[in-house]
Amino acid sequence: MSDQPASLEEYFPRGGEAAFHVDTSDYLGVVVGGSLGRGLVIRLEAAQSVEALAVGRYVVVRGQHKRFFCMVTDIELNTTHPAIQNSPPDMSDPYLHAVYSGTVAYGTIHAAPMLSIEDDKPLPVKTIPGHFSRAYNASEDDVNNVFGEEDATHFNIGAPLELETTQVNLDLRRLAERSVGVFGKSGTGKSFLTRVLLSGIISRNIGVNLIFDMHNDYGWQVTSENGHHVKGLAQLFGDRVTIITLDPESSRRRKARYDFEVRLPYSEIEPRDLEGLAGTMNLSDAMIDAAYTLSKLWGRDWIVRLLAGDPDDALEIEENTKLTTSTLAALQRRLERFERWDFLSKEPVEDTITSILDLLVQKERTVVLEFGRYGNSLDAYMLVANYITRRVHQQYVEKIERALGDPSLEPPQLLIVIEEAHKFLDPQVASQTIFGVIAREMRKYKVTLLVVDQRPSQIDEEVMSQIGTRVTALLDNERDISAVLNGVSGAGGLREVLARLDTKQQAIIMGHAVPMPVVLKTRAYDETFYQAVQTIRDGGAARRSLGGGDKKRV
Repeated sequence: MSDQPASLEEYFPRGGEAAFHVDTSDYLGVVVGGSLGRGLVIRLEAAQSVEALAVGRYVVVRGQHKRFFCMVTDIELNTTHPAIQNSPPDMSDPYLHAVYSGTVAYGTIHAAPMLSIEDDKPLPVKTIPGHFSRAYNASEDDVNNVFGEEDATHFNIGAPLELETTQVNLDLRRLAERSVGVFGKSGTGKSFLTRVLLSGIISRNIGVNLIFDMHNDYGWQVTSENGHHVKGLAQLFGDRVTIITLDPESSRRRKARYDFEVRLPYSEIEPRDLEGLAGTMNLSDAMIDAAYTLSKLWGRDWIVRLLAGDPDDALEIEENTKLTTSTLAALQRRLERFERWDFLSKEPVEDTITSILDLLVQKERTVVLEFGRYGNSLDAYMLVANYITRRVHQQYVEKIERALGDPSLEPPQLLIVIEEAHKFLDPQVASQTIFGVIAREMRKYKVTLLVVDQRPSQIDEEVMSQIGTRVTALLDNERDISAVLNGVSGAGGLREVLARLDTKQQAIIMGHAVPMPVVLKTRAYDETFYQAVQTIRDGGAARRSLGGGDKKRV
């Protein structure tokens, strides 16, 4: 070893500061505390502005052996000594500002670990990074490693906040195989978001949809709040979407194409179809029991004969049943509103269920049932939705059971879309309605629900637990927020994120179709979207013409 003393230049070469330079554009700070359950506490670098951060942003913490993909759930200001808060320095002095900022006074963020990334593969989080692990803003590559690329089964739903050049791709097969919930307060764009989801399912041939279109939002062209005309599913996908209607007059006024009118005979309405209407029609248990008694006594004509009020029929009831006059009179008054609904017929009509099943199963088309003026009557909406869904589900069960020995006979995956879902699925009726049955069956018979609602807290808790993917726009009711987050890992941090979403075009997606909860700016339903869907649709048509077919089964 040389006896000559080394020069300072050798130990500290000029320009050597570059070796210690940190790119503050991506570097956030270091982990100083936290836990797996409560999330990480990251102290921000002095040069990092607190105002440049927002809840919902993604950060990556680089541990010794793996990377941790995290979501910012809270932002906090801290000081090293409480006296600073009681006697703040004069920050108008540039020198004091430089001394205090980032040292004595500093910012921290709370970040919930969502995934650990090893060899570019996202895995569930089972541990946390150590003290002083460095945290960085998530890059486009980080996001793509988590959400993958858009392909035959993955569909672009939007972009993470502040990373608009990347995209979040939903796994549509996983989305459709369990029930889906789209939640948000009124005016947050639930219908537009639902339209985007349905477009993905149709364009990728993942399944077929039966849409009970309460306010004529999905089938044909509608006008948005800003006055622009937006296309319906039938205009985007042509003959792959069939529109049927309860109100042909409304369709003609709107110049909306429809394929046939739906009419339901009184003779096919059973007491079970009325059970789900107990709350909206104020039907007591005694009235429901009376309906079953009359159905047993008179057969399929029980409603027509009850509404006619023939004295001889009243005498027959008195002689052969124990029904009271007051109960019969009350049931008759409730059912008199049926006479105001032109889609109900006393005469035999074409079998609507067979026609709908042929469209769904044989032709593999999405069916949109428009309600026209009847969309303003919750009773009419619930009656028709219950009537059709119960019979379609029954046929699906029979088809699946017949196909047990031959998978090629299985019908396509079916997603049933209902609005005002809490009316069908509240705790009092969820166990009685067909929608509660479907929600609990999950994928057993290849029928799932897509429920659209602004009051998830009123949906039965057991049903909510079976909703595989939850797409949630802004909610401001604490009970609704709790209902959506019930059973979700890291719900405490997500609560703050959910409560601070913008009122338009932002949502948080959690559950089966995404590898982790994701906050995003949802894809705009506009001309750019139409063109993208057109490209996918034409590609699908080309594949079918080459023999690929759209009979591929889940």
